[in-house]
Amino acid sequence: MSPDEILNSYKPMVEFIARINGNNCEVILHDLRQLENSIIAISNSHVTGRTVGGSITDFALSIIHDKKYEDRDFIANYTGKVANQERELRSSTYFIKDEGKTVIGMLCVNVDVTPLRKAREALDEMLSSDASIEEPGRAAQREAFVPSMEDLLRQSITEAIANYGIEPSRMLADEKKRIVGDLNAKGVFLLKGAVTETARRLETSEQTIYRYLKDF
Repeated sequence: MSPDEILNSYKPMVEFIARINGNNCEVILHDLRQLENSIIAISNSHVTGRTVGGSITDFALSIIHDKKYEDRDFIANYTGKVANQERELRSSTYFIKDEGKTVIGMLCVNVDVTPLRKAREALDEMLSSDASIEEPGRAAQREAFVPSMEDLLRQSITEAIANYGIEPSRMLADEKKRIVGDLNAKGVFLLKGAVTETARRLETSEQTIYRYLKDF
């Protein structure tokens, strides 16, 4: 089967999974051959506010960059957050691979568990319980859902700069280089325009960013 045929075969699953789990369950099909416009099918888009033609997330970028899909078929039950909202999602991603075992897409399920969390907090207050919805011993994984690739790029750079607590105009070259390294580790430079935007935000040249990237 061609990559298009493989991905198209998953489109019926998008609506199927959403119907099974109800309105609080968003299901998205991503085509990873086009990162900036990777969403090719979506159901219950009100959960994160994304639409067909939207981009992948920061967490998905890191998965691709680190090749976390090579030795597994899926990642289940990690935590997602909707940008600028106090909602919590339980997210899972299934890796879609071609006949050569190369990942070409992702089937993502995001369940809004905010009502359950609020109910749990109310019960915890009554019962003095410390129960957690996440699996015991699981390292916290966070995924940020933003409307577009441009928003994802801006948010990633803003967070990387904020981690250093210094304005770029006051940063040393080594500090700017470490920020580039942090962004590279998250797969940010897989996004179109990432070098240009990073150079602008760090108040340096694109050539300097390319030179830093050669060391990572």
